[in-house]
Amino acid sequence: MSESFRDTGEIRWLVCWSPYSPWADVQAVGDALAAACLAQLDRWQVGRRFADGSLPAPSIYGVPDVWPHVRAIYERAGFVHVGDTEVVLLARVDNLPRPGEPTVPGLAARRSVGINGTRFTAHLGERQIGYIEVESLADAERVGRLDRWADIGNLHVDEAYRRRGVATWLFGQVAEWLHLARVDRLLAYASPEAEAELALFSKLGFVELTRTARAWLAR
Repeated sequence: MSESFRDTGEIRWLVCWSPYSPWADVQAVGDALAAACLAQLDRWQVGRRFADGSLPAPSIYGVPDVWPHVRAIYERAGFVHVGDTEVVLLARVDNLPRPGEPTVPGLAARRSVGINGTRFTAHLGERQIGYIEVESLADAERVGRLDRWADIGNLHVDEAYRRRGVATWLFGQVAEWLHLARVDRLLAYASPEAEAELALFSKLGFVELTRTARAWLAR
């Protein structure tokens, strides 16, 4: 086990009805559940206590901003956000561009196995200048009907070739492949500070679903 996991415990996920539900004392129940989780971590005598909101479903991790009541429960229990915030986006594959002429003379695409799914690499001769990796969500645990969903695992274009249409052209290759596989929804993730990347996703037809705060640590 790596050092980053030694002497740690985590509330892997916590769900609770919202304050708008018809049941009384919903937040008190959530607070009691968080306290019970911390008591268990006390019994395990772990030195660092983390919390998350990951569920066995796509794009649900961290504490999404659409769960303010869960965030409030964690904060009342003494947790603070110490990690990054990510923007979660979604697009219809039919709205993505279709393969067109290469935007850079001599550009070609190759498909191979990547780190996170199928990799589409943009080549100029033997030089790789960018790539996108996409992965099917059909095997997500306990969630049905995800055979038509995929997400982006990695996206990169060499700095010298940015803003020259390489990423858009690669997305055209991805869209054609996903269309053949009958996938019609594509998820993407970006940092709120990644303005160029967010502008690209907006141009391609992605819409923002939520922003999620990752890594919560108890004081």
